[in-house]
Amino acid sequence: MSQQLVTIKISLQNASEGLALFGPQDIFLKLIEENLETGIVLRESEISIRGEHREVEKAQQLFEVLLELIRNGYILTERDVLYAIDLAKDFRADQLLDLYKGEIAVTFRGKPIRVKTIGQKHYVTTIKKRNIVFGIGPAGTGKTYLAVVLAISALKEGSVKRIILTRPAVEAGESLGFLPGDLQEKVDPYLRPLYDALYDVMGPEQTAKALERGLIEIAPLAYMRGRTLDDSFIILDEAQNTTPEQMKMFLTRLGFGSKMVITGDVTQIDLPKGKKSGLIEAKKILQGIEEIGFVQFAESDVVRHSLVQKIIVAYDRAADSQS
Repeated sequence: MSQQLVTIKISLQNASEGLALFGPQDIFLKLIEENLETGIVLRESEISIRGEHREVEKAQQLFEVLLELIRNGYILTERDVLYAIDLAKDFRADQLLDLYKGEIAVTFRGKPIRVKTIGQKHYVTTIKKRNIVFGIGPAGTGKTYLAVVLAISALKEGSVKRIILTRPAVEAGESLGFLPGDLQEKVDPYLRPLYDALYDVMGPEQTAKALERGLIEIAPLAYMRGRTLDDSFIILDEAQNTTPEQMKMFLTRLGFGSKMVITGDVTQIDLPKGKKSGLIEAKKILQGIEEIGFVQFAESDVVRHSLVQKIIVAYDRAADSQS
């Protein structure tokens, strides 16, 4: 039985809406046509979508959502359109409108910082609700960046008195002892990504002042031992490279009025062979504690270049076929 073809028309307010919707050299249109089985034509200020009924409805929801974003002054990227297409396949594109409504902060240049995926939204909400949150998932999902943004917001609001950023000093085959320079210089290469997020939100000048005044502290994980951290927002980054002992030591530093966010990617463990990851163990042991939040990011939450997403998927496939 052949499916009946239908045509739906969507009106545009002006020609520039069509340009914003279809992207430079119609790149967004090509992506939509590749992924949804419909024929799409733009005549003057009307989009005509033709195809099998269900596919046409998906495309209609997709265009209506993208148009609403454009009309609210949002500038679409290829990444946004790909994510919207993914959601439209399950008729969930309207969930995007919620994501782009609120901004969680503003960069020091005045650019709004928004969550870009449903996974990121869940992560931000969980951090606001829980005292300890684990953000686990692939590179490029914004785990560390969003945690730093929320930490800076908490500091500005006065809900914490300082921010502590830490990472285990494990890396591909180097030992801290042999690097030149004083402690700060030795530690900086590991902690660079944390500085990048701070610079983006606060600007280099404000970041330097906050570090000088001790409002922000950046230190290797070993320096957390023996301390109780009250009224602090503490972020442990690259947590897959902690040993179970280090992870327990870190988690038990939690003081009154403090929040902890632990981020990591269990597919990128650099620990010596035979050493267990504290992140994997903590997930097993602590899963049942209600006050601790676990947020698992997926490939669809990757907010870097769309090619990064494809690379992650390809590596995951290869790992699956080997196991």
